[in-house]
Amino acid sequence: MTNHLIIGMSKEQIPTPALVLDIDIFEANLSRMADFFTGPVKLRPHIKTHKCPMIAHLQMRAGAIGITCAKLSEAEVMAEQGIVDILIANQVAGYGKPERLAALACRADVKVAVDNQNNIDDLDRAACAYGSRIGVVIEVNVGNDRCGTRSMEQTLDLAKYIVAKKGLIFKGLMGYEGHCVFTAVRGERKAECLSANKILVDTAQMLRDNGLIVEIVSAGGTGTFDMSGIYSGITEIEAGSYIFMDACYSGVMGNEVFRPALWVLSTVISKPAPGLALIDAGMKSLTHEFGLPKPLLSGAELKGLSEEHGRLELLPEADHLKVGDLVAIWPSHGCTTVNLHDRYCVVKDNRLVAVWEIACRGKSQ
Repeated sequence: MTNHLIIGMSKEQIPTPALVLDIDIFEANLSRMADFFTGPVKLRPHIKTHKCPMIAHLQMRAGAIGITCAKLSEAEVMAEQGIVDILIANQVAGYGKPERLAALACRADVKVAVDNQNNIDDLDRAACAYGSRIGVVIEVNVGNDRCGTRSMEQTLDLAKYIVAKKGLIFKGLMGYEGHCVFTAVRGERKAECLSANKILVDTAQMLRDNGLIVEIVSAGGTGTFDMSGIYSGITEIEAGSYIFMDACYSGVMGNEVFRPALWVLSTVISKPAPGLALIDAGMKSLTHEFGLPKPLLSGAELKGLSEEHGRLELLPEADHLKVGDLVAIWPSHGCTTVNLHDRYCVVKDNRLVAVWEIACRGKSQ
């Protein structure tokens, strides 16, 4: 029993707001992505989407070669839970963090992104002090205009600099085409993706031509998994959102391959006027940076969120709602919504079958 959750209870008995995961749809999404990556390109799913060791283990069991984390603190939690092949697809910098990473490298095969010499120096000093070696991939800017090297010359200089460090192991490159994963027209998304892939793969080949060994060439998100995932020279894909398929991604990709598996269960707490209902899920249970979430009820539309309330506008077909009724809300952005909750209520045939801890919730360091 966890906060009044009892295995076997009906969905209607789950205290709300609650993050609910349909196990059958989730497992189907998991299998479909695993089936795609049976060739030379491998899946290294991004756990920033789910932040849950149980889900990471299920992804590994389905064939993933390891996991991708956004932050060092996520990687620490995952390593504690037995996931030890980890790519931190981000720069780790700041007081004490290189030392934490070096300590983690004593017990896990950890790789981290870099894009400047000062960070490389800090990581090397920490690794030498702890007697570990940290795997390093250079992040290449492929159009996302975030972190990453801006030229082949800069990338080559950094790679040579890394190879000379005793505490570091140069592993390869990563480049995320995040600027196009939400491009609605598939043809346009593919063109932008392939352009980004070319930058990354050409850079890898340039390094090889200069005598460097490039083991990892990492790219891809859910919106481009089947584009980057077949591009010659890419070795692994970091897709994460496919397991849940939030409303934003479904709006771009449809539901033909992956189906929505996650929602926030809410309760109507007030019906002050016809055509209006207030639910108990607000901004502390749902995020809206990708647009307002969607009620899974025909004739209902979420019109606004305050801290603890959601405002539903009801057409006549949905105006039967009364206080105490449940309304499932489909998150517009799964990754940030998950980070608001402590656990998944896992359901099958409208019964609670498991409770999975979101152990990386709040792990943003």
